[in-house]
Amino acid sequence: MMPSAHWPLLALAGFAAGAINALAGGGTLVSFPALLALGIAPVTANITSTVALCPGYLGAALAQRRDLAGQRWRLLSLLPVAACGGLLGAAWLLHTNERAFARAVPWLILLACALLALQEKVRSMLQSRQPAAASYWALPLVGAGAIYGGYFGAGMSVILLAALGIVFDDSLLRLNALKQWLALAANATAAAWLALRTPLDWTVVAVLALSAALGGACGGRIAGRLSPPVLRRAVVLLGVAIALVYLYRIP
Repeated sequence: MMPSAHWPLLALAGFAAGAINALAGGGTLVSFPALLALGIAPVTANITSTVALCPGYLGAALAQRRDLAGQRWRLLSLLPVAACGGLLGAAWLLHTNERAFARAVPWLILLACALLALQEKVRSMLQSRQPAAASYWALPLVGAGAIYGGYFGAGMSVILLAALGIVFDDSLLRLNALKQWLALAANATAAAWLALRTPLDWTVVAVLALSAALGGACGGRIAGRLSPPVLRRAVVLLGVAIALVYLYRIP
C-alpha cells in the first residue's frame, strides 16, 4: 500500500501524463518513471501505468469515430489482430522477471523517445507517400505493433500509424481514426489481462487514472494554445534523461 503522503505526487504525474497524451503523446514517459520513483517495482509499475491510462485510449477513439466511415472492413479485420497482439505482449510481460525488465527499461524508454521524436516525420511521410503496398501486410505489421504495446505501451500509436500508412493509401485523418481504435483494442486487452493476473494497488490505479483523465481534459482545452512539437521535444529530452539515469543505475 502506497503511503498517502505520496498521493499528491502520483496525482501530479497522472495529470501531466494525461495532458501530454492529449497535446503530443508520450504520457507513459511521465507516469511510468514516476511510479518507479515512488518505489513500485518495474513490472508492476508498467502494469499499473497500462491499466490506469487505458480510459484515455477510449476517449481518443470516440473523439474520432466519425472518420471511420467507409473503413468497416479494415476495422473488423484488424481489431482482432490488435487485441490478440496486446494480449500476447501482456503475457510476455508477465513472464519477464523484475531483474530482466529492469535492465530493459532504459532501452525501452529510449525506443519510445525515438518513436515520439519521429512522430512528425512519420506523419509527413504518410501525407506525401506513393501508393501503398498490398493490404495483407497489415496483419503482421499491426500485430507486431500491438505486441509491443501490450509489453510496453509508450510509442505504440506511432508504430500502428506507420504500419497503416505503409499498407493503406488513405488520408492521414482516416488512418489516425483507425489507429485510435486499434490502439484501444491492444491496450484494453493487455490492461484487462494484466489486471486479472497481477495484484495491483487499486488506490494507486484510481488516483493515477482520475488525475490522467483530468489532465487529458485540460490538455484538450489548451491544445490550440501550445505547440505540440515543442512539448514533444521536451518530453523526448525528459525521457532520454530518465533513460540515462536508469542506465547509470543498472548494476
